[in-house]
Amino acid sequence: MTEQLYYDLHLHSCLSPCGDNDMTPSNIAGMAALKGLDVIALTDHNSCRNCPALLRAAAHFGLVALPGMELCTMEEVHVLCLFANLNDALDFDAAVYSHILPIDNDEALFGQQLYYDENDAVCGTEPRLLISATDIPFADVFDFAARYHGLMIPAHIDKSSTSLLSNLGFVPPGSQFSCFELQRMKNLHRVRRDNPYLEHCTVICDSDAHYLEHIHEPEHTLLCAERTPEAVLAALTSAP
Repeated sequence: MTEQLYYDLHLHSCLSPCGDNDMTPSNIAGMAALKGLDVIALTDHNSCRNCPALLRAAAHFGLVALPGMELCTMEEVHVLCLFANLNDALDFDAAVYSHILPIDNDEALFGQQLYYDENDAVCGTEPRLLISATDIPFADVFDFAARYHGLMIPAHIDKSSTSLLSNLGFVPPGSQFSCFELQRMKNLHRVRRDNPYLEHCTVICDSDAHYLEHIHEPEHTLLCAERTPEAVLAALTSAP
């Protein structure tokens, strides 16, 4: 038996310097539940460090939650990396951290980068600027994430910046990803027409929310075998 689950799999907490300080883990989970979503993922820039608090908050509200990251490649292409297991996500986080450019965050310019605990209290700040590029090439992300049982999803590919199609201009030969994200589902026909590789990929549409009010309403669904992170990842890699 399968179930249609409402999702938003691209959300930023206040750990992302561009994220509003109201985007705490508990606030995110509470707003997602209030809006009627079933599945969410936290995908801060180059970090999974607020995922433990988000997963606890999501469980309190009865949501399925995936730990994740929005990785910025050396070409400044944004890629979602989603995981079923928190420990895998945190191991991936540690591996990615060594690839982030060693640039200090300027809070006055970029904003704060706040870590939260399970009680939704600030427990630290991240000194390194998380929105800078890593030195990881786009071509390496699929295998890099897979080593930690993660799923690679090129983010908002119809966006005019920081996307696969805007920054590289094409889907590289040898690509292995099987799911991609759009900002607006109305662009699906065009991007598939212009990039035949995408015809065989699953497509999702997420909010990329940096503010609570921008979290998606219950509009987009995934057909899942059960209400688990593993089933969500399986749905994302099923044939379109």
